[in-house]
Amino acid sequence: MVALRKEQMTVNEFLRWAKQQPEQWELLDGIPTAMSPERVIHGDTKYRAARTFDGAIAQARVPYRFVLDSAAVRIDARNSYQPDVLIYCGEPVAGDAVEVPNPVIVVEILSPGNAMTDLRDKLQGYFRVASIQHYLIVDPDKRIVIHHSRAQGGVLGTQIVSSGAITLDPPGLTVSVADLFGPVTE
Repeated sequence: MVALRKEQMTVNEFLRWAKQQPEQWELLDGIPTAMSPERVIHGDTKYRAARTFDGAIAQARVPYRFVLDSAAVRIDARNSYQPDVLIYCGEPVAGDAVEVPNPVIVVEILSPGNAMTDLRDKLQGYFRVASIQHYLIVDPDKRIVIHHSRAQGGVLGTQIVSSGAITLDPPGLTVSVADLFGPVTE
């Protein structure tokens, strides 16, 4: 990620500005930060995650929807993240929306360039959003999923999963870890 040297912005200023940019950006501590180019494995895993959640939503027959890499999550007045996949409840957001209010699940695909941000900063930030119940960090290189979930009393539960299924309740979805990754290649 590359930070833009500019005066700090609020999320509202940033979202207006970001609509005009050809690249994807996030707002970290008031500073617009360009998202790094993706490796092929990142894009492939992001696609598989979206497909997996789409199937899980259909199978569970719950009124949830997924958004693939195109909408922001407002953390506070000076932070806005753009997860690789997010799941929310309710009616579809407008097609020209750049922000999804009240996400329930956020998914980040780990890359060498974003690991510290995803594992530390975004973990803390995402759980400042009251509606977020689950944060999945998908590591396509190690083929593991780090699943953080909100529990009673504000406590976070964490599990590291490399096989089987992950149950995300609420909202009552189950996803197969194998479905998040492609076939094993050497």
